[in-house]
Amino acid sequence: MLWNAKNGCVHIGDTDMIYASFGYGSKTFIVLPGLSDGLLTVKGKALLLAKPFADFFKDYTVYMFSRKNEMPEGYSIRDMAADQARALKELGITKASVMGVSQGGMIAQYIAIDYPELVEKLVITVSAPRVNEIIHDGVSSWIEMAVKGDHKSLMIDTAERGYSEKYLKAYRKIYPVIGMVGKPHSYDRFLINARAILKFNAYDELDKIICPTYIIGGDDDKTVGVQASYEMNERIANSKLHIYNGLGHAAYEEASDFYQRVYDFLKD
Repeated sequence: MLWNAKNGCVHIGDTDMIYASFGYGSKTFIVLPGLSDGLLTVKGKALLLAKPFADFFKDYTVYMFSRKNEMPEGYSIRDMAADQARALKELGITKASVMGVSQGGMIAQYIAIDYPELVEKLVITVSAPRVNEIIHDGVSSWIEMAVKGDHKSLMIDTAERGYSEKYLKAYRKIYPVIGMVGKPHSYDRFLINARAILKFNAYDELDKIICPTYIIGGDDDKTVGVQASYEMNERIANSKLHIYNGLGHAAYEEASDFYQRVYDFLKD
């Protein structure tokens, strides 16, 4: 199959965890998406997700994981990390580099804290070590919109908080129809993920992260705030930091050098 792209799942307790994988390399690179996974998982999307990672394929097999299918009420970020570690072990992955984006970066922090033997290198992208006022305000608003089933407002607000003004000038043209597609049958999965964010705090344990760590943020991040990246850099001893000027929470989508930057860090 093209790019060795595969769609799979791994059994976790009484449920499954879906993943997409691609690449041919002997090394393993794990990617954990953000809160959007609560609305749309990676199921069946291996080919769609693979292309940005093309430069990785020779050296790495890339796995992008969704959260497990059935999540209980009160499911925490730390619980998500424990289940992710279990999934890796079930797949026979004993060592990997891990990149978490936004909420995925929160999960990745706990994987590195609680399961250091699994993590070779860590990339934390547009994330935070704990809930701050910016995160609380944004996520609380999204919870209210999801409870009301107001998909259009949810999509518009996440876009406004995520993308740069340059990007939004073009993106706003589709706002009149943005709520007509992609609305889930239920917001339960999204709400469990979102409520877990509001209880997240790994700040005091960041000194337990011992692997080389790359923290990437944007100086105009309206979702987690740029200060969160500096906090992690200060607390994680073996870390380096890059802040994109003029970009926000979607810096990983908008920055043309993002994937090359990550690849260079992994190979360094």
